[in-house]
Amino acid sequence: MTMERGQPNSSSDSPTRSDSSSAAKSPTALSIECLKGSSKADEWTDDMLQTGDIVEELRIGTSITVKSPFKNGRSGVQKILHGSFRAKDTSILVRVRRGRDEFAELQACIVPNESAGRKQYMLRSIDDPNYAVGFLDRTESDCFDLQASRGARMVNALTRTRLQDGYVAYPWERRMHELLAVPNFSSFFSLLLLPKASDRAASRYNDLEDSLARANAWLNASQASGVPIVFMNIQTESLLTKISGETASSTVNAGSLSDLANLANASLYGFEDYHGVDIGVVRAVRLWYAPLGEEIAIEIKIQEGDTKLGFAISRTEEGFIYVSSVIDGNEDVPSSRSGLNNLYKLGMNTSRLLVVSRVSNQKVLPWMVSSTGAVRCFDTVSLSQKLSLHRHAKVPIIIHVFLWDRALVSPRVSQARVRAASQPVLPLPPEVQLSRHPNENQVLPLPIEESHDSGEDVGNSREPRLVRDTAGELSFRFHDFALSSNWV
Repeated sequence: MTMERGQPNSSSDSPTRSDSSSAAKSPTALSIECLKGSSKADEWTDDMLQTGDIVEELRIGTSITVKSPFKNGRSGVQKILHGSFRAKDTSILVRVRRGRDEFAELQACIVPNESAGRKQYMLRSIDDPNYAVGFLDRTESDCFDLQASRGARMVNALTRTRLQDGYVAYPWERRMHELLAVPNFSSFFSLLLLPKASDRAASRYNDLEDSLARANAWLNASQASGVPIVFMNIQTESLLTKISGETASSTVNAGSLSDLANLANASLYGFEDYHGVDIGVVRAVRLWYAPLGEEIAIEIKIQEGDTKLGFAISRTEEGFIYVSSVIDGNEDVPSSRSGLNNLYKLGMNTSRLLVVSRVSNQKVLPWMVSSTGAVRCFDTVSLSQKLSLHRHAKVPIIIHVFLWDRALVSPRVSQARVRAASQPVLPLPPEVQLSRHPNENQVLPLPIEESHDSGEDVGNSREPRLVRDTAGELSFRFHDFALSSNWV
């Protein structure tokens, strides 16, 4: 990029060629040629050298001073720069003239100009290493014309300038350890819903609207059951699969632009690749959600003589694992010592389930809905067995739970502030043994909007729908088990 002064207003400040004869008689001068633009905002200010400036004087170090006219012009100056560079005397002061009586200076250093060839040098600004200039032989008339065209060349430079990209090193490991609620693990949770087959042969599938409706129903049902989660986002996700037979013939084949309109609400469409294989594109729906308050870790320590952990787990119809009951806090069991029973009681008082999101940093949340409509989630029996093994091996248990405490949420609307102030704050019990304190810098989701205009008691409005079985439609069911059956 070049840097120019303002265009002189009077004819005396900007000599021009009146005709071709005067141009032929115009003397040759050594002028400035901008090679690299400045990185500063003052690139086009008057104190910077500009293309077309006439060089009046060069001062190299403290021993060499060369004034205009320069013998042999540019080539002669290049020899002087070459000698000074070899002598390691690279400091140089350039004094230039604009018009008849306007001057500017540049303090620079002599550096090789590799793009111009061997033994060629340019000057790099001391104040801004990104700015570099060279020399060129021009007539004085050409120099004056360039000085007068500053505005047009600025516009031209603006058109040519392109933004450059780059890379910056980032301390991922440190940030992931310090700034995440669960070190090195994300708190983004999602459920992937595959389109539901509309016939037994699984050749036809319900449309995209059906998948969106089922995602909406699952979220509403989870919240109604007492799972403290809020909606974050929803998206479609394309999955490739092979199709054949009736499935291939019943799907939409996008063979032309007119067929694209039929794909707007299709959950499965097919096309034929170059080898004649029918490829199907399944449009699944991914629902993103987050805990209402925060996800925290609780450490349950095991002592000699512990015969039970003191709490039972169950699962909702939507696939969430939660603490379904605890032993009275007066009994010396791991759940009482860790404060888990107090959190459970607080949740019961506010009709919130104490949902377990991780066991030993492994997520135990539902993650997919199959094409038959079954929710893929974790088995309560195998999870109970693992917790029992912790007790037998005397290995502490780290579980993460979803909080519902609105004090951990930062309301951003006045209505949310009023509601948060009117409701009692539920601080964490002092007995709760956090394996890692919540991070104050963590961005937390907003609470869901709830209407209490009707005066209906939330605690008595509905009961959680509890199902005690393993994952999938074909798994064993334990509906008839008493609450103590799954105690660990």
